[in-house]
Amino acid sequence: MDLREQMVDMGRRAKAASRRLSAASGKAKQDALLILADLLETEAPAIREANRLDLDEAAENGLDKARVQRLTISDKVLKSMIQGCREVAAMADPVGEIESMVKRPNGMLVGRMRVPLGVVAMIYESRPNATVDAGILCLKAGNAVILRGGSEAFHSNRCLADLMHKALEKAGLPSDAVQVPPTTDREAVAEMLKLEEYIDVVIPRGGEGLIRAVTSQATMPVLKHYKGVCQIFADASCDIDKAVPIIENAKMQYPSGCNAAECLLVHRDVAGRLLPRVAEAIGPKGVKFKACPESLPLLGAYAEPAADEDWGCEFLDLILAVKVVADLDEAMDYIAEYGSNHTEAILSEDYANCMRFVREVDASLVVANSTTRFNDGAQLGLGAEIGISTSKLHAYGPMGIKELTSAKFVLLGEGQIRE
Repeated sequence: MDLREQMVDMGRRAKAASRRLSAASGKAKQDALLILADLLETEAPAIREANRLDLDEAAENGLDKARVQRLTISDKVLKSMIQGCREVAAMADPVGEIESMVKRPNGMLVGRMRVPLGVVAMIYESRPNATVDAGILCLKAGNAVILRGGSEAFHSNRCLADLMHKALEKAGLPSDAVQVPPTTDREAVAEMLKLEEYIDVVIPRGGEGLIRAVTSQATMPVLKHYKGVCQIFADASCDIDKAVPIIENAKMQYPSGCNAAECLLVHRDVAGRLLPRVAEAIGPKGVKFKACPESLPLLGAYAEPAADEDWGCEFLDLILAVKVVADLDEAMDYIAEYGSNHTEAILSEDYANCMRFVREVDASLVVANSTTRFNDGAQLGLGAEIGISTSKLHAYGPMGIKELTSAKFVLLGEGQIRE
């Protein structure tokens, strides 16, 4: 088969598998997830070897630091994948759940039933752990999934997909419910994005260029976020002893994450006390500050003047833009102009300011007195996530099991007819 025929064949098989999976018992899906968790443990050496092949090729090809970090399956990442399988297995199955059943005046009952989306296509860069996250969430929600990872993670993704196939087969479920295209040819993505007859939704996960390319080509709905430009606003009343470790965590815990802080906004009344402490805490650890004129002298040798392009920039590195603002309104105006609807945080001991920030700031997660790094499906209690949506249709924020379902109306009657 040529490439077009290959992708059409995958789409057909995924559609057939999705019908079987939508009718599968919760027990069968749970068994598959628990079997997969065990396989990830027992086959850890094979996973590491496949990942090593990808890392060797990444080094030869000069892959940048941020993408190498995302590509690496460390012991911590593998443990997280295993834990994710078991947590998702233990969660309630949303499929078939009936919400808000209401009795109409004529006696009929009207409600909404949770149903799978159908076939999900996921297109992503690096992040082989996303292969497992997407696979297990789609499985639990009754969806078939086509996983098209980046060519840099080809060996890792094929290894993980093989383990998912084994788990599905052992649980009596169709192995076609999880598929990985057998090629790294970029044209495969273009062909896949034409398969609206078979694919119900596509979820791109990666850099802004990838997401815009997918959005422009897809003939089916796209759930997306273009970039993660996340701000922290330190209000005049912030507790400096709490604020400094929060800022450090938001910037340094995983700098290449889409929920890492990229800009620190500081109220003028607290800047003189807070910014030297921030510089002292994270400057020696490698963070460089892109500073506004007012913050520049407060950050010492670790800072340089910010350029216009630094405001609203997704650095994905140990770089933090810093701007002093007059008040809460100026901070929110900045976020409205430069934010990406991903994650925004306020550090404040003023309850009214916190609540106003939470209510008025438009982002998929708005945080008071904590780190932006918590915008993550597992951290927010979803078990895992397939991505973070910054568009409000059909989901806003981390997309877990429930976000991978829709709701159809159901009507239970006793012979009623419309007059």
